[in-house]
Amino acid sequence: MPNGMFIAVEVDAVSARDAAVAKKLTEVCPVNIFAQKGDGSLRIVDENLDECTLCDLCVQAFPGKVTVAKLYD
Repeated sequence: MPNGMFIAVEVDAVSARDAAVAKKLTEVCPVNIFAQKGDGSLRIVDENLDECTLCDLCVQAFPGKVTVAKLYD
């Protein structure tokens, strides 16, 4: 079973390049779905996507910039 099969996380491109946004997302996510690249921009840690608890903290931190979608019924 591939990682992230049940959850998709998207961050708009402008926000993903913003080091402050990347830092905040890295801090709020309890299961380490977000990390910062060497240049400070955001990296989504694909291998952790299946750990998402749907806590919504990332969406609350940046409404309209982060989307978490369940890929199941």
